[in-house]
Amino acid sequence: MTRKIGVAVIGLGPASLPHSRSLVDLAERADVRWVASRSPNRLAAYRQQFPFPGTNDIDAVLADASVEAVIVLTPPSSHLEVSARCLTAGKHVLVEKPLELTVARGEQLVAAAQRSGKVFAVMLQHRFRPASLRLKAALDGGELGEVEAALLQVPWWRPQAYYDEPGRGTLARDGGGVLLTQAIHSLDLFRSLIGVRKVVAAQVRTTGLHRMETEDYVGALLETGNGAPATLVTTTAAYPGHPERIEIIGRKGHAALAGGRLQLSFLDGRSEVVEAEGSTGSGANIMDFPHDAHRAVIANFLDAIESGGQPVVTGEEALSSQRLIDEILAAGRR
Repeated sequence: MTRKIGVAVIGLGPASLPHSRSLVDLAERADVRWVASRSPNRLAAYRQQFPFPGTNDIDAVLADASVEAVIVLTPPSSHLEVSARCLTAGKHVLVEKPLELTVARGEQLVAAAQRSGKVFAVMLQHRFRPASLRLKAALDGGELGEVEAALLQVPWWRPQAYYDEPGRGTLARDGGGVLLTQAIHSLDLFRSLIGVRKVVAAQVRTTGLHRMETEDYVGALLETGNGAPATLVTTTAAYPGHPERIEIIGRKGHAALAGGRLQLSFLDGRSEVVEAEGSTGSGANIMDFPHDAHRAVIANFLDAIESGGQPVVTGEEALSSQRLIDEILAAGRR
C-alpha cells in the first residue's frame, strides 16, 4: 500500500468544499494534519462539516514536520506569498487557480517552485473529467484527424450579488473577470487539447447586467496550434447559466464536449458518448458540481510526491494558460 502523506489546507473559502470532500475520499492516502484560516468564524463553520484539526496559526502549520504538502486556497492575490512560504518551509504545494493576479507574479511563483525542488501543481481540474480524457485520447490517437476548426463557449451566469462580495471581480483581489476567474478552466483544457498559437482579434467588455471593475464578456478569434481557425465566447451574463462547450471539427469526425458530456461523431458513421458526471457550476450556485475531478487532481499531486515526478498541471502549464488570457485581453484593449 502507498504511504499516507501529511497534508494541510490553508484557506477555507468556497473552494475548500470540493477539496475537503476529495480529501475525505482520499483518507487512505492523505493524512490531513491541519486546516488553517485567519477567520475564527470561518474555521468554526468549516469544522462543523469536516473532522480535520483546525488552527488560525499558519506559522504552526508550516513548522509541523509531519506536514509534507499544503493545499493553498487563499484568494489569488495571496498565492505568491502563501505558496512561497510553504515552499521555503520544505512543503510540496497544490494551489487553486488562477496561479496569481498577473503573469509577472505567476512567473515569480513558478520560479520559486523550481528553486525549491518540490512538487508544485495547480487546480485546473477540467483536464481530469472522464469526457476530457477521452477527447484527449481521441485527438492524440488521430481518431478525429487533422483539426480544421474549433469553438470554445462559456455561457455562464453570476448574479450581481456575487460581484457585491468584497473584492469579487476586481483587479486587486481576483486579477481579472470572466477569463481569469471562470473561463480559465475551459480555456486551459482547450489549449491543452489542440493548442493556441495566435490571438487574431478580441472584444472585451463589461455588460450592463453587472456593476464590476473587470470584464464579464470576452469574444476572440484564435488560431489553434496547427493554424486552424477557432472562436471563443465567454461570459458570466448568460442567465441562468449554461454548460461550457468545446467543439472540434476534424477531417475524420466531430467532437462536442458540453460540460462533462462528450459526443464523438465520425464520418464513417460511428458515434460515441461519454455521459456527464454532474453539473458544472455554470449558474448562481458556484459550487454546483461534483468533486470527482478535484479528487483526481489531488490524487495526481500525491502520485507526483510519491514518485518524484511531475503532476499533469504544473506551474508552467498554468502559466501558459494565464499568458494566453493576457494576450486575449490585450488584443481586446487594442
